[in-house]
Amino acid sequence: MNKLSLVIRYLPVLLFFLFILWVIVLADSGSHSILFQLVKTIPYGDKLGHIGLYGILTWLLNSALAFRTVQVKNYPLQWGAIVVLSFALLEELSQSFFPNRTLDSVDALADMLGISLFSYLSVKWQPRK
Repeated sequence: MNKLSLVIRYLPVLLFFLFILWVIVLADSGSHSILFQLVKTIPYGDKLGHIGLYGILTWLLNSALAFRTVQVKNYPLQWGAIVVLSFALLEELSQSFFPNRTLDSVDALADMLGISLFSYLSVKWQPRK
């Protein structure tokens, strides 16, 4: 695979990951953002945001990794989902170190729901070879 193909494959993942990092930095620093104000106007907006952000990142990474899996007790787990879940759980745990954040198990469950749902959808709708 040439360098251009790698860039094309991973650029959407990188850009979306950077967007999520930007959101995390804003939240960790207690910054006010129109994005946060918008989320507050939507019922369960925070939880839907967790589902959507981590779900989309999972789909993008699963796709970039060509839907590669690892078998765990006869169950195929997508590498993209494993990576995103690891990041999401570390990020949720890191919130306990910031005075502007709260460690919330429901947020972690929303992350896992998004990762699981979008993993399932990415398998269902992956391009056929």
